[in-house]
Amino acid sequence: MRARILSASLLLVLAGCGRSPGTGSEAWFPLEAGHRWTYTVTTRSGADASERETLTLRTLGRETLVLDDQPAWVRRSDSGINYWLRADASGIVRVASKSDMQAEPVADGKDRFVLKAPFAVGTQWQAPTTAYLLMRTAEYPREIKHSHPRIPMTYEIEAVADAVQVPAGRFSPCLRVRGSATVKIFVDPISGYRDQPLTTVEWYCRGVGLVKLERNEPSTSPMLVGGSRTMELESWQ
Repeated sequence: MRARILSASLLLVLAGCGRSPGTGSEAWFPLEAGHRWTYTVTTRSGADASERETLTLRTLGRETLVLDDQPAWVRRSDSGINYWLRADASGIVRVASKSDMQAEPVADGKDRFVLKAPFAVGTQWQAPTTAYLLMRTAEYPREIKHSHPRIPMTYEIEAVADAVQVPAGRFSPCLRVRGSATVKIFVDPISGYRDQPLTTVEWYCRGVGLVKLERNEPSTSPMLVGGSRTMELESWQ
């Protein structure tokens, strides 16, 4: 209860100062230009050995989004994708994205929250996801994401004062956000259709942003290969 009161008070302070929840040293998801996050991404698929890669995100500042002629904060991933976000008293919302292969930004659906206010235990929202790791063993295309590109996932803030240890250091306080979804797919001729679980746990730490992410897409069927993915912050500024 005390954590809820503190989080609500912080939100009111930010609103009273005219500062958006995505700016300033108290932000859970910093948006101003000049920030950079480098993550180690570890992916495991079935019984295969894990793969590691590095992902870097940068904040580029605000610009007018051509879709609605309104300002939005821009983030750039070194994987070749730009994201446009807005922040207000309702939280942090992603409004559009564009890969280097697209000519213009593509609008996201209404209220596609990254973090929804109030930043308190129990706050929930929905956003689309897909099966990034779940694959079939004997069909083409193997990836489930091609047949199920938009799966509704429910997110909930589980904690507001977590501590998390990653290669970049120990961070606290952090919001811990859990996402849960299921995708109904044909597993095999004996079992028929089953709900396959998809879960995500994310840690957003004050003044830093996303510090760690764990994604799990398990499978117990011989016709499906499950997997997991972990992102851990290596460095930031």
